[in-house]
Amino acid sequence: MVKSTVESRKRRSLAFLLFPATFWLLLFFIVPLLMVLLYSFLQRGTYGGVVWSFSLESYQRLASELYLGVIWRSIWLALITTVACLIIGYPLAFFIATCSGRWRNVLVLLVIIPFWTNFLVRTYAWIVLLRQEGVFNVALQNFQIVDAPLNLLFTPFAVTVGLIYGYLPFMILPLYATMERFNFSLVEAAHDLGANDIRSFIRVILPLTMRGIIAGTILVFVPAVGAFVTPDILGGAKTLMVGNLIQNQFLKARNWPFGSALSMLLMAVVLVPVLIYFRISEETS
Repeated sequence: MVKSTVESRKRRSLAFLLFPATFWLLLFFIVPLLMVLLYSFLQRGTYGGVVWSFSLESYQRLASELYLGVIWRSIWLALITTVACLIIGYPLAFFIATCSGRWRNVLVLLVIIPFWTNFLVRTYAWIVLLRQEGVFNVALQNFQIVDAPLNLLFTPFAVTVGLIYGYLPFMILPLYATMERFNFSLVEAAHDLGANDIRSFIRVILPLTMRGIIAGTILVFVPAVGAFVTPDILGGAKTLMVGNLIQNQFLKARNWPFGSALSMLLMAVVLVPVLIYFRISEETS
């Protein structure tokens, strides 16, 4: 009797503690997600909005070559951004993790400092750098690498550079968090057993930092594939990504059902790496 009373009290306490998080998740995630899913199966109204009539027209439009091209471009640019951030971020995070305590804090602070500046301001700054009279073209001409200024701005290259710059800290920080706890005596043990630096990296360091790599990959890929501010500013109308397409459907074309269908497709694309992360995390734990 006493035992059942205690267990009942524990369940009530647990339910009370979980209520705020559950309410928040339900109100700000589940309900909006279900609304978007519902809208994706409705029809567009004459002057925007939705007509409450079931239709698969929005999903059928996704199969057109035009929209498949935009989706593929978004995934491709997000993959390039993720790989570039990993190539740049991994050695940088490793270097920070192996520094002494004082320098380590300074370097981590330098990685975080860009977050203190508005993202729009940082993105607009790249216009100054990439335009024909900008720093890069002036430097290339001064070093006589090119004779005439290059058209760097409003190209996929400019969008990729902007995405890499914007999301690089999202790769460095989880990698650093993993490497900070790394036991470097394992590398010394590998050397004592005859492994060279490359073999020690492949067999010891890389597997033990895989969780940081996967976490950083997801944190970069997910926002990069749905980005719309950077392509708008640095790509102009030449590099349309799926984020721009969704924004245009909701705000300009007022085709909410098609915008919702695009959002659901984007969510499906994003869900794949997240599920992979949870699967690997379960296996690792």
